[in-house]
Amino acid sequence: MFKIDQKILETSHPVLSLEVSDLRLVDDTRWPWVLLIPRVSNAVELIDLAPDLRDQVWLEADQVARVIKARFSPSKLNIAAIGNQVRQLHIHLIARFIDDSAWPNTVWGVPGAEPYEADELMSRVRDLKSSF
Repeated sequence: MFKIDQKILETSHPVLSLEVSDLRLVDDTRWPWVLLIPRVSNAVELIDLAPDLRDQVWLEADQVARVIKARFSPSKLNIAAIGNQVRQLHIHLIARFIDDSAWPNTVWGVPGAEPYEADELMSRVRDLKSSF
């Protein structure tokens, strides 16, 4: 049975379910940052997915990336499936800006997460949903 890792549940909010993946918003207002989580039990690496499913996940990642790019006009779009802290397969899509607090370094390990306030969270989730 598919379950989302507890750490992902604690640090992100549901946005919507696509055909084979769930989209979640990372709870940090410093960067527009979402996670795409294929609904496949025990998947750790992209190579753990059957080729057809892997192709579908990449199509969804492409769709999400285009929404993030159109919605936020980032200087750079970071896309990664790292998984060093959470083994469950998930893909990070992060809108980066030349003037953001971590530029040009990665966002991982930057202290001081700024969680969404309730109304800002609802607005961001609503805006993301409406883009699909």
